[in-house]
Amino acid sequence: MDVLDVFVIGGGPIGLTCGIEAQQAGLTYVIVEKGCLVNSLYNYPKNMTFFSTSEKLEIGGVPFVSTNIKPTRSEALEYYRRVALKFSLKVRLFETVVQVEKRADIYHISTSKGQYQARNVVVSTGFYDIPNTMNIPGEHLSKLTHYYKDPHYYAMQNVIVVGASNSSVDAALETYRKGARVTMVVRDAEISQRVKYWVRPDIINRIKEGSIKAYFNSTLTDVRPFDADILTPEGLVTIPNDFVLALTGYRPDFKLLKKFGVKLSEDEKLFPEHDPETMETNQKGLYLAGVVCGGMDTHLWFIENSREHAVKIIRNCVLQLVK
Repeated sequence: MDVLDVFVIGGGPIGLTCGIEAQQAGLTYVIVEKGCLVNSLYNYPKNMTFFSTSEKLEIGGVPFVSTNIKPTRSEALEYYRRVALKFSLKVRLFETVVQVEKRADIYHISTSKGQYQARNVVVSTGFYDIPNTMNIPGEHLSKLTHYYKDPHYYAMQNVIVVGASNSSVDAALETYRKGARVTMVVRDAEISQRVKYWVRPDIINRIKEGSIKAYFNSTLTDVRPFDADILTPEGLVTIPNDFVLALTGYRPDFKLLKKFGVKLSEDEKLFPEHDPETMETNQKGLYLAGVVCGGMDTHLWFIENSREHAVKIIRNCVLQLVK
């Protein structure tokens, strides 16, 4: 079995960038993704619009041409697919990393489809695959989901949207405009300041006029087949309910990091130990790239400010390999 120079886990935009940098540096590599190409972006809501402009999402020096000021999910899927094809990137899709073992200076990786050996491993797994659960009664019911796709599905239904971030606000507005009766449950006192600046006034006005009901400083406490309980500052409220969109955020795959032996901070951030100059962790030859670097602070890294991670990683890999 040939020993690869770099083994990349995650076929998102930053994982693809690592592959491009490795290829241009003349290193042998493979990118393994447990889902489809840019799997996290694929699972975004169908009507999602990025906060960033298209040039900030570019990788590999390939122009991202969009018909909109802010590119859409479908445009991003098309763009990253074209980039992967342009560079003929060595991407293995629908392949899950099962086991990792380091022997001497070589990583031995077992996946659902094969065996690999590599001198260096890059973890670029994002954070969208593992939702933050609420741990409340009824969270297991099929009417409750932590992912939102398309608003038509919820037409003329009683829908609870948990949260006040971009995804929550988009879901509330879109389902309302398809005829859903929407109730938002927000643990804070207001809609998040991080909500897209052109969307935030819209949701605030819909709440003010009563088109969308919002309970602030409140939490969802119980979900049943036909109704749900909300704990508000005024007490417990029970409302009719058909569906719950619990858009409570997501977290990196900490189990995978622990499997690699990466040290995590002991506070609630679970910050993975790594050198910001090289992105190398406490495990020699193991690197982090993208959102996973921020631990639970998933708003720290985005495509536009973590593209440089790939440059740092491959540069250090080259330096180590020539020693």
